Amino acid sequence: MTAPTLPFTCEKAPASGAGGVVVTNHPLGSAAGAEMLSAGGNAVDAAVASLLALTVVEPMMVGIAGGGLSHLRMAGGPHLVIDALSTAAATMHPEIYEPVSEDPALYMEAKDRRNLVGASAVAVPGNLAGWCDMHARFGKLPFADVIEPAIRLAARGFAVTYYLSGAIAEHAGDLLTDPAMAKVLLPEGRAPRPGERLVMGDYAASLRLIQTEGAAALHGGALGAALAERMRTGGPDAGYVTLDDLRAYRPMDRTPITGSYRGFQIAGPPPPASSGVHVTQMLNLLEGYDLRAMGFGSTDSLHLLAEVMRLAFADRRAHSGDPAFVDVPVDRLTSKAYAEATRPQIRPFGASGPAQPGHESRDTTHITVADRDGNIVTATHTINGLFGARFIVPGTGIIPNNYMSNFDPHAGRALSVVPGKRVPTSMAPMLVLKDEKPVYALGLPGGLRIFPSALQAIVNLIDHDMTLQQAVEAPRVWTQGQEVELEDGLAAQKSGLEALGHQVKLVPHIGGGMNAISFGETMTGAACWRADGTVLALGGGLARPGVRFWPDKAPEGEEESAAG
Repeated sequence: MTAPTLPFTCEKAPASGAGGVVVTNHPLGSAAGAEMLSAGGNAVDAAVASLLALTVVEPMMVGIAGGGLSHLRMAGGPHLVIDALSTAAATMHPEIYEPVSEDPALYMEAKDRRNLVGASAVAVPGNLAGWCDMHARFGKLPFADVIEPAIRLAARGFAVTYYLSGAIAEHAGDLLTDPAMAKVLLPEGRAPRPGERLVMGDYAASLRLIQTEGAAALHGGALGAALAERMRTGGPDAGYVTLDDLRAYRPMDRTPITGSYRGFQIAGPPPPASSGVHVTQMLNLLEGYDLRAMGFGSTDSLHLLAEVMRLAFADRRAHSGDPAFVDVPVDRLTSKAYAEATRPQIRPFGASGPAQPGHESRDTTHITVADRDGNIVTATHTINGLFGARFIVPGTGIIPNNYMSNFDPHAGRALSVVPGKRVPTSMAPMLVLKDEKPVYALGLPGGLRIFPSALQAIVNLIDHDMTLQQAVEAPRVWTQGQEVELEDGLAAQKSGLEALGHQVKLVPHIGGGMNAISFGETMTGAACWRADGTVLALGGGLARPGVRFWPDKAPEGEEESAAG
């Protein structure tokens, strides 16, 4: 069968290797992971090394004082999601912020931006605790080796990318108000130019302390004490996170949500993540249609995708939450029967609904890693907003999260602030299997656009027979029930969708840089144009046992055993 002609051209190339594949959204993040695989480590060693390195080279996206999810499938074993999402501190309560408005556009904003910028925006972090827990249980190499690439990058410096330079320039106004932040990221009062070197000496020292003490350095030790001290500003911008909060934090093990689609098994994170539930829900709805016959990027297929997203977001608003506080009807939402019952709600003509309240930062990072033994990690982690709370803890180089901006600042609502609560997240570190064997692992950053973008990649692979590279780079569509966003690569369908009643907005990109790995005779990694995504794949390996550079120098009798 001839492959269909697609209305786009890939900008990047994949890479394949039998020895392992590391894909992250920065070349130095991928290099750190590949270094671990080369040293005999496994996918968990590589994943943790990559994530720690990304806290240095992608400081706007991820840090040890953030939160996220790691989806593991160890060779021959079950799936596991390690939930390291940030939580509300023990002294927080529903009235800690003064809401600005009930208007959907301003609904999530608080007076003086107290839930967005500064100490009052910081939630109890989980990233470092989650990474150390994951490595302690499943890694092979010493943790001191795994953190070393990050220390090296922070101490010796690295070349600033266009991506990082632009992010610093975009938020220079906020960053310059914090002396510690300005000293590191704007040393001359301006954003570093692409190619200039950025050194993080204080952060290197913090990483060296973590190298010795592990997560305890932050969750009860000197780094945690410094963070807690920075919370005590003595003013209205004071924070809530204490050393006791940091000591009490624990990552959680969660069982992934599993569904099926046209003979494939789909596995994704459970609540408080949206992806496992709502990707399964949307695939169940799509299973009743012949997307292959519609063709990729056609008006009919884009309309259908927009409709199933609309239904999924309606259920997300009604039911999502931390399962410790909210009863999420997972079984009902993910059932084939529910899809049958709701499929009649897919309209033949679209109509833009009212604007919906809600906020989730688009500034995140993602990694996908696999090793030669069949271990896989797909993980999404963040400090939430770009540069988190936009300050650095003095003397540590640590940029805290601003996760409190994801809570509803209004009291008495489903997502209101409650001590210990985790907010819902759109993070979608996903795995696709066939006959219980992994076929694809993927994920991306991008806030509310994450799980609908992951859905489209799965559809691209299964329904449209795309290569992995095509699937991650393909132009995307997104809506939560109001206007429909189209990437520029689908601009030709704007008028067709408008004729079907949709209000359409063309945008440069939807979601962030997806990266993925496919599994078959070998492993292939792919990263898309929406970030600095880089694939590193290992081939080759060690010499055949018994081989010496000079065969005649081999110990007597070894040549015979090698030949035999």
